[in-house]
Amino acid sequence: MTPSPQLNLAIRAAREAGTIALQQFDRHAHLKIEEKGRSDLVSEADQMVEKEILFHLRKGYPQWDVVAEESRPRRRQRSEWCWVVDPIDGTTNFIHGIPHFAISIALMREQEVMAGVVYHPVSGELFMAERGAGAFLNDHRIRISKTERLQQALICTGFPVRHAPYLPPYLTLFNQLLPLCHDMRRSGSAALDLAYTAAGRFDGFWEVGLAPWDMAAGVLLLREAGGIVSDLNGRNSFIHSGHIVAANPVIHEQLVAHTQAWGSNQSSS
Repeated sequence: MTPSPQLNLAIRAAREAGTIALQQFDRHAHLKIEEKGRSDLVSEADQMVEKEILFHLRKGYPQWDVVAEESRPRRRQRSEWCWVVDPIDGTTNFIHGIPHFAISIALMREQEVMAGVVYHPVSGELFMAERGAGAFLNDHRIRISKTERLQQALICTGFPVRHAPYLPPYLTLFNQLLPLCHDMRRSGSAALDLAYTAAGRFDGFWEVGLAPWDMAAGVLLLREAGGIVSDLNGRNSFIHSGHIVAANPVIHEQLVAHTQAWGSNQSSS
């Protein structure tokens, strides 16, 4: 894969910001922490990493919009092109010294994700994709898993702790799915969950209440690795709703057979 100038810029921004993230991670116990909302934390490291990313993106393409988790504006202003940035996806892990967090940068044109990077600075793993060009981990092509039975599938999820009304129906669905699959994991970083699913480490992923910056880059990775991404009803409104199911085509169909009841209830409420 020969990255486009846009993807190269995202890669460079992610790597430079990753150096700052690692420096701050080494002093995580001394970081200044603020609470944005229920179970929604932001550290000074998030802000420093985002500042570095935006410096590179705006220097390269000053005419393009940016939607970033810690900055304003969060809505598109001028351009059909828009960077979507999560400086540290997995902030709770980060501030507790758990080395499972990622930098996520996606480039969207209107409603389509055109390029994406998910970078895990602790391991140096860089997941990248461009629309129509495949998904890669560093220099190696990645593909989704070939598992075809939900009973054999390792599924990843995330608890909607920032959205209290979602929690009771989510736990009901979790209790229904857990006995049907091989096992389930909750890692604390949706960006890495999607990247790992794209790489075949997880057989599927589902979560509710996500923001666009949590999933934009990971969605492209998953699709370019051969997977299917939808909302809980099997439709294409996941960026708007924040509810997502992602897997290979066979496991995706089996997951949606269970999640669509929850999705339908949310749509009608």
